[in-house]
Amino acid sequence: MTTEKRKITLKLAFPVLFLILLWLVKIFEISSGIDLVFLGILPLKLKGLIGIITAPLIHSDLSHLMANSLPVLILSAAIFYFYKEIGYKIFFLVYLFSGIWVWFGAREAYHIGASGLIYGMGSFLFVSGLIRKDTRLMAISMIVIFIYGSMIWGVFPDFFPERNISWESHLMGMIAGVILAFYFRKSGPPRKQYSWEFEEEDDDNDFDNNITDESDSIEVRYDYKPKPE
Repeated sequence: MTTEKRKITLKLAFPVLFLILLWLVKIFEISSGIDLVFLGILPLKLKGLIGIITAPLIHSDLSHLMANSLPVLILSAAIFYFYKEIGYKIFFLVYLFSGIWVWFGAREAYHIGASGLIYGMGSFLFVSGLIRKDTRLMAISMIVIFIYGSMIWGVFPDFFPERNISWESHLMGMIAGVILAFYFRKSGPPRKQYSWEFEEEDDDNDFDNNITDESDSIEVRYDYKPKPE
């Protein structure tokens, strides 16, 4: 493998390892009989600060974890593949910002799960693809909308009448993703240029080169007749 391919493989390995970590935590919970919900984010409580780091790793049950597994894998893989230089920054900044903001502004309850991270990565990919005007990233944005477009409803509290869904995590994650998309708008993958764009530039240059300043070669002559005496 070339050095570049090795780097890409190593970075794409992180999303897989993170997903494995989520499942290992749940397997430990089930096998030990210990409920790790106390490691969630408990807003404005000192004991809830640990949740900023641990909450995304904790899920209420297997259905909760399975619902988050595929989005975590797909969205994080897209970020690490297309944003190789800043992939880790995006992932961990979304991870931390969404958790910190939930601790400051959410309801008094334990907030757990990777949904805030999912919303953050999804909104980052969508907004970044639009503001960069990159067809590859815009395609990723459309895929995000198509597959996870219903995520937008997850930021509205009235959408969850049972009130046991952390819409605050969804909202804070989405805000973090949008902010980071604008902050890193000049970092990451450059816009891909296609052959026809180079051809247009060459045509413009040829046109400019064919325009010559003929003022130096114009000879101005004044014909006159002498005044008769």
